[in-house]
Amino acid sequence: MVKFRFVARLTAAGMLITLTSPVWQASSQTTQGGLGTPPVVSIADAPPGTETLAVQWVNVAAPGLGVMLAAVARPRGAGPFPTVVLLHGSHGFAQEYVRLAQDLAGGGVLAVAGCWFRGSAGSGARFVTPIACPEAPPMPNASSPEAMQTLDALVQVARTLPGARSDRIGLFGHSRGGGPILNYILGAGNVQAAVLNSAGYPGNLSIQVRAPVLILHGTADSPADGGVAVTNVQMARDFEAKLRTAGKPVEAVYYEGGRHNDIFSSATQYRDEVQHMLAFLWRHLGE
Repeated sequence: MVKFRFVARLTAAGMLITLTSPVWQASSQTTQGGLGTPPVVSIADAPPGTETLAVQWVNVAAPGLGVMLAAVARPRGAGPFPTVVLLHGSHGFAQEYVRLAQDLAGGGVLAVAGCWFRGSAGSGARFVTPIACPEAPPMPNASSPEAMQTLDALVQVARTLPGARSDRIGLFGHSRGGGPILNYILGAGNVQAAVLNSAGYPGNLSIQVRAPVLILHGTADSPADGGVAVTNVQMARDFEAKLRTAGKPVEAVYYEGGRHNDIFSSATQYRDEVQHMLAFLWRHLGE
């Protein structure tokens, strides 16, 4: 791991870290099937329209993949803090994920919202405020080696952030973002918790997960607002039941009438999801 110095800057939203070294390399701890060469991290300017969001912006250069823009939201205090990496859905990187990172940081969890692919697809784009990240990798198949490597790069960076607990890392994925997370915790990914929001659950999915899982899902998830066949609520219920039968640690919250993107369109559901996420993350990352 490369060491780097940092200084604190106090903002209205709390304590942020400003790195004095303009470029550094993340931890060399990799995952089987993940990125072989550690990513290189550098300070980034706030993207247009995000200047009022009190986060630290960085670029994550992953060899052979691209450059991912990421927002780091830091809790008040010196830490060390449990840390969570957030992956967006097919609608692309957006301000809503940065705000989610800020709200998780308000609950004491250091949060990294990363643009893991450029562009967007599907009908869910109308629910978010996009943030352009043209140098990020192209949109991969959620279960592809490229998706695994991209996630692994962000996890490596999260482990090396000032104030982060490198041994207490969690993951959050919405919709398509849940795909690489499922593969990560089914493989050799060394994380301690996974939150899956409106994710897809193919019927042949393995249940040999290596981390506790929190499933958050609306009962009215459908293609009308960004869902697909495998995000149908019954698929989520079936996966939960299989995990429970196998004795795997799983929790689930189902939102009656909730749609695929209601985390972004229903303030009530959003607040409830954040509360459930924080409680779950602290149970499994706060030890």
